[in-house]
Amino acid sequence: MHGSGKNAPFITLEGGEGSGKSTQIKLLSKWLSTEGVDHVCTREPGGAPGAEEIRELVLTGDVDRWTPMTEVLLYTAARSDHVERVILPAVRSGQWVLCDRFFDSSIAYQGAGRGVGVDKVKDLQTLVLGDLKPDLTLILDLPIDVGLSRAVSRETDREKKEDRFERMDKSLHEQSRAVFLQIAKNEPDRCVVIDAAQSIEALQQTLRTVISDRYGALLK
Repeated sequence: MHGSGKNAPFITLEGGEGSGKSTQIKLLSKWLSTEGVDHVCTREPGGAPGAEEIRELVLTGDVDRWTPMTEVLLYTAARSDHVERVILPAVRSGQWVLCDRFFDSSIAYQGAGRGVGVDKVKDLQTLVLGDLKPDLTLILDLPIDVGLSRAVSRETDREKKEDRFERMDKSLHEQSRAVFLQIAKNEPDRCVVIDAAQSIEALQQTLRTVISDRYGALLK
């Protein structure tokens, strides 16, 4: 799919806890609607009924609820279902896809942070997804302490319940951040690192500019 030209853009937002991905995707969705762009907003883990059930399993409960390898297998199972049921049908029908996290999160969190091994997790994604990659990945980068403090201040009961990773050791988040930045360095054509410490409005404008520069011909 990547770079085929036949499909609508598949755009992912990545980053650590509290980096603002969910808020920014909602704002991007409003913008794309005003531009007349048919699109789908989705998330990982989740995005499809079965994958949402797996989300409940991996994001709630004790920190040690799953071994790291079990965890990455659960995430990848959810991703496989999500891709087949939501992402591929959408892009093939001409709908843009905005996704809150994708396989880069597994590489960063489970591969590095949880110690499964970056290469092992990459190999697993290739086994399950083939050569499928996002067309554009926007990495919202933020100092760990700032992100975690933002995440803890969330107000909704559901988000407070889905805090298993926020309660993990700070070193996990530091390792994950480093891997996100390394992924961006290795794949500059796909990934753009963006300073997420700026205001919500400024961050949104930056994201719109990056997307417009890449896909301006597809906007009205």
